[in-house]
Amino acid sequence: MKRFSRLATAAFCTFATATTAAAHEFKLGDLVIDHPMAFETAKTAMSGGGFFAITNNGSTADRLLEVRAGFPSVQLHNTEMTDDVARMFHVEAVDIPAGETVQLAPGGLHVMFMGLGGDPFEVGETFPATLVFEKAGEVEVVFYVEERTAEAMDHSGHQMGN
Repeated sequence: MKRFSRLATAAFCTFATATTAAAHEFKLGDLVIDHPMAFETAKTAMSGGGFFAITNNGSTADRLLEVRAGFPSVQLHNTEMTDDVARMFHVEAVDIPAGETVQLAPGGLHVMFMGLGGDPFEVGETFPATLVFEKAGEVEVVFYVEERTAEAMDHSGHQMGN
């Protein structure tokens, strides 16, 4: 069973689009969250990664403390390379320095949505989540599931808020 009905997701996305800036961007005070997305997963996958950029246009640093979504477990993770082996590990928070953009991307900081339990991420699917910041508070966002291609993995051309 899908986490969210297509009708409920469409209604949420219509509302979210109407209340956010164009180009799949969400704002909370001085913070801009750009292009929340996840890649499609294999049918047997037990987890999937979430990615986006956060730009802090303010003069005060903030921290991403938590991501809430309709999965058994959602955690902030980072990836480090040791002897050519990638190792993911849980992080308590992600620092968002004033005047900077922090990218959550494959091979680095990211969100892990765990417990897919036979319900893989499928291209075109969307799901809501709540990002919780230490100072700015909470913002509802929508993650779009995209095809895993070399082009989709490269977000260097995205405009990041400034």
